[in-house]
Amino acid sequence: MIRTCALLLVTALPAAAQDWSAQVTPYVWGVGLGGDITPFTGAPGISFDKSISEVIEDSDGAFFLSGLVRRERVVFMGDLSWSSSSRAGRVGPGFPAEGKLTQRSITLLGGWRVVTNDELTLDALAGARAWSIDGSVTSVLRASVSKDFVDPIVALRANFALAPQWSAILYADVGGFGVGSENTSQILATVNYQASERLWLSVGYRQLAVDYRSGGTDLDVIVAGPLLGATWRF
Repeated sequence: MIRTCALLLVTALPAAAQDWSAQVTPYVWGVGLGGDITPFTGAPGISFDKSISEVIEDSDGAFFLSGLVRRERVVFMGDLSWSSSSRAGRVGPGFPAEGKLTQRSITLLGGWRVVTNDELTLDALAGARAWSIDGSVTSVLRASVSKDFVDPIVALRANFALAPQWSAILYADVGGFGVGSENTSQILATVNYQASERLWLSVGYRQLAVDYRSGGTDLDVIVAGPLLGATWRF
């Protein structure tokens, strides 16, 4: 199913070195969902494995909001996301079951622009991602789980000049390290076109993943798909 979401995606824009700059991007994200939910030891588990064409049917909704501010080489990034999805399937020897997964996350990063020239900017970042995940599996009985945890993360973000008015962004982070989840990761790639002085249009791909295991609870989820956005600089 294709899930339509409003999200603010970070897109690189030039700014005067001595001034603070900020930018936000609402965009549409068509996501596929994959993963497994086991609420606790002995509870039924259900697997999610959805293509983009399947996501829209089971989507309960989604919302994403990101932003970036910068002054000279100092960079700060933030991201807020919420999504909910349901999945019908079977557990055990073939009993019908339904799983529901809702995730909320806040990512905050700060760092330093380690490379800056006409062809490339590269930001090295570190921070944390706070998660709140609710999952449930309903079959013969209903089992549910709610988990809140915080993952440390490190990230790199590169902006490449491709041609006049064209650029590409590559972003990747990794974290968890057993502190909150076993691991979490995110990748983002976009191609961007400068439509005006303050407006950029973007098309790309984003994937967000988390693997949480504690006390018999197993939440292993990947949300991924193409995106289309428009960035405003302030």
